[in-house]
Amino acid sequence: MLAEMELLNIRGIPTNAPCLNRPPKSLSQTLSSSGFTRKLELADLPDELDGAGWEYGVPLADVKRLVARWRNGYDWRAHEAQLNAALPQFTRPISVDGHGTLEIHYVHQPSAVAGAIPLLFVHGWPGSFLEARKIVPLLTEKSVDHPSFHVVVLSLPGFGFSQGGFEAGFRYSSVGNKLMLALGYDEYVTQGGDWGAVITRTSAQLYGGKHIKAWHTNFILGTPPTDVAQTELTPKEQAGLAHTEKFRDRGSGYSKQQSTQPQTLGYALSDSPVGLLAWIYEKLVTWTDGYPWEDDEVLTWISIFWFSRGGPAASLRIYFEAFNRNFDKVFRPEAYPTIPLGLSHFPKELVILPKSWTRKLGNIVFEREHESGGHFAAYEKPNELVDDLRQMFGSEGPAFGVVSGRSGYAAEASRL
Repeated sequence: MLAEMELLNIRGIPTNAPCLNRPPKSLSQTLSSSGFTRKLELADLPDELDGAGWEYGVPLADVKRLVARWRNGYDWRAHEAQLNAALPQFTRPISVDGHGTLEIHYVHQPSAVAGAIPLLFVHGWPGSFLEARKIVPLLTEKSVDHPSFHVVVLSLPGFGFSQGGFEAGFRYSSVGNKLMLALGYDEYVTQGGDWGAVITRTSAQLYGGKHIKAWHTNFILGTPPTDVAQTELTPKEQAGLAHTEKFRDRGSGYSKQQSTQPQTLGYALSDSPVGLLAWIYEKLVTWTDGYPWEDDEVLTWISIFWFSRGGPAASLRIYFEAFNRNFDKVFRPEAYPTIPLGLSHFPKELVILPKSWTRKLGNIVFEREHESGGHFAAYEKPNELVDDLRQMFGSEGPAFGVVSGRSGYAAEASRL
C-alpha cells in the first residue's frame, strides 16, 4: 500500500508538509480486551408497556435482537476490514490553539482527476467518518459529465479515532482548516450536516475567501426575521414549523442533557454498551425517512462510538461547548459569510424552517428540495446529495471554478 505522500504525488496534489500520516490503531485489540462481551451478557433490560411501540422510546424487542446479534454473529473484524478497504484512513497531529497537539483521524481519498476540487466533509452527532462511506466513491469518480472531488473526511475531536480536547472551551472549526492546509489544500470547499453544518459555517466566517471558497449544507438553520409576525408563510412552511416544534417538544431531550450535564450521562453510556446502543439507535431510526437499517449496519455505526479513542462520553461534549460558549453568535447577521453557499432540503430533516428565516445563513447560490430523505443525507441519500454538489460546482453551476486552477474536470473534458 502506498504511503499517503506517494499517493498525493501520483494525483498531482501539492504536499507542503512532511508525511506525518499513519493508519489508525486497529480496534480489534480493544475488542478482545475490553470486557465488552461480558457486559452484553450481564445486561439487565427494563420491561415495557404493552403496545408502546416507539412512543416511549426504543422498543424492547429491537434492543433484544440487536444485543443478541452483537454478542453472537456480528463480526467486527469483517466490518473493520471493509471500512479499511473502502476508506483510506490516516491520523495526523494537529496543533490546536490553547489545547496543545491532538492526533486527528481522517479519511483522504484523492480523485484520479488531478484538477479535482478539494472538499472537506464534516459530520455531526451521532455521526462519524462512517457517514461519508457512500459518497466518497461517488465524489471522486472521474467523468466528462460532472466535476470530481478530492475528498477529506474529518473525524471530529472526541469522535471515532480522533483524540479529544483535554480542557473546556474547545473550538472545533480550526481543526479542519489546519488539516486541509497540512494536506496541501490551500483552497477548498466544505460540506456538512448537523454539527458539521455549524462548524463549516463558522469556518466560512473565519476562513472564507482565503481558504474556503464555498460551502454546502443539508442542515439548514436560521433565525426568525425581525418582522416575523408580518411574514406570510406558505402551507408547506407552516407544516415545516409544526414538524420542527414537534421535534423540539418530543425529540430533543437528548440535546438538553448533553448540553447541560454531558459528564453525568457519560457514565451511563461509557459503562453500558446496551445503553449506548439504545441512545444512538433511537436517533438512527427516528431521524431518517424510513431508511431500511440492517442490524449489522446499526452495530457498526455504534461500535465506532463504543470502541472510540475517547470513549462514548467524549463525543457528547460538543453540545456543552457549543451551547455554553456563545453558540448564538454563529447566526447573528454580522457573522454572514459572503462565499457561495448551497442548500439541500430533505423533508424529514429535524428542523425545517421557512425560507425567510434562512436567507441570512449565507450567500445562497444553489438550492434544491428533495422528495424524501432525513437527517443523515450523506448516508441515507448519497446519490441525491452528490448530484447537488456536482450541479453546484459543475461547469454550468453557480460555484464553478471557485477553487483556483481546479475545475473538477479532467483536462480532456475541459476541451469538449
